[in-house]
Amino acid sequence: MPPASNSPSTAPPPPSAPAATKPRPRHPLGLDSLASTSRPLFAAARRSPVTTLACAITLLALIMYGEDARTIAELSIDDYLYPDADIYNVSGLPPIKLPPPTCDLAHGRWVFDNESLPLYREKECNFLTKQLTCLANGRNDDLWQYWQWQPNNCSLPTFDARRFMERMRGKRLMFVGDSLNRNQFYSLVCMVQSILSKGRKKVVKRGSNTIFHAKEYRATLEFYWAPFLVESNSDDPNIHSIEHRIIRPERIEGHAQYWRGVDYLIFDTYIWWMNTADIKIRRPDSRSWSEHDEVPRIEAYGRVLKTWSDWLNENIDPARTSVFFMTISPIHISPDKWGNPHGIKCAKETLPVLNYTEPLDLNHDMRLYDMVASTARSMKKVPVTLIDITRMSDYRKDAHTSVYSVRRGYLLTPKQKNDPEKFADCIHWCLPGVPDVWNTVLYTRIFSKSPPSSPPALALPPPQ
Repeated sequence: MPPASNSPSTAPPPPSAPAATKPRPRHPLGLDSLASTSRPLFAAARRSPVTTLACAITLLALIMYGEDARTIAELSIDDYLYPDADIYNVSGLPPIKLPPPTCDLAHGRWVFDNESLPLYREKECNFLTKQLTCLANGRNDDLWQYWQWQPNNCSLPTFDARRFMERMRGKRLMFVGDSLNRNQFYSLVCMVQSILSKGRKKVVKRGSNTIFHAKEYRATLEFYWAPFLVESNSDDPNIHSIEHRIIRPERIEGHAQYWRGVDYLIFDTYIWWMNTADIKIRRPDSRSWSEHDEVPRIEAYGRVLKTWSDWLNENIDPARTSVFFMTISPIHISPDKWGNPHGIKCAKETLPVLNYTEPLDLNHDMRLYDMVASTARSMKKVPVTLIDITRMSDYRKDAHTSVYSVRRGYLLTPKQKNDPEKFADCIHWCLPGVPDVWNTVLYTRIFSKSPPSSPPALALPPPQ
């Protein structure tokens, strides 16, 4: 901006008044947005007669079903108007250097790597929620982004977003569980979104489902909110009780109906079990959530895993669908455990634990870990691959969102940030960060399997 002149000058004449125009008429019943949506549909119909009937049906759906229908309409019209992404010539690439099946990826060490990491930049991934954008929320250091996991006796492959999306072409991948699986979902979205064309990728939230559409691959990456896997009084992703959580351990169909037809299912459930030693169970013939009993955590967890595994065996075709289960993601709230007795939870931690001589004891309920592992081993009809992230994540006291996050939807105030004992979030993870490594392990396991058989076409997730 040029400096202001010190010499006197005359003020420019005021601009002439614009000619009077009639105000644009508004459509009744909030149909302005409908009108704006319909214009490109009519244009599409003019371009190709093939789309005329589809446009007419789409406009009727817009009137009847609103935003969900608009999203489906956009995706359907895209199929006609825009080409798919070019086939990535995977056969012409060197094979992925996969670790041998016998290599233990769960045990190793963190190695500083500021050349190949981070895999993406926070400010370049517009799909991140405020809960996870630690730099934008005021964190001053960024070292947590530059640590690579190195297994003891092998190496993880480099994540190749194009190769991964080629595997996902025409398919659905869904994370199912709590907010840590949602954390991992957003990590994967950020790991792939940079290779997708602008305007051909979007996130849509519909009920319990958050869906990332990679339109040119006709693929979706999804997160489905089911913190206990089975039905509970906490199944609303936005409004749920923390203190009064009640589950129905033998009821899963309310959630599972949305898992059918998915090509890759990644489950987790742990953190929501840890508030109390006993879990509230709704009585089978009760009419309300107030009618419940309490049973020990391990008993309730076992009942849930049986319901879940029975459903998989009865409803999943292993020739099409691959199933994975994420192990415990740790909470770092006891700094004396890693030799910092004067610390406050994970606040102001900037480095991983680098002493690997013995594992940290972070008070996990390893009975739940063992039960998941045992259930996965017992699944013969529908194999379940365990993604063991617990030990590697135990060392990452530095990588949580801490006070650089949100509470009840709002960023922490300066006063709240100065009270980490009350407000530090030592459960969720900054992105880019540790969940990117989890997804690299998942990527490794996906490519270690033969590609599942492809369905005729991708079906959009059902409306809820």
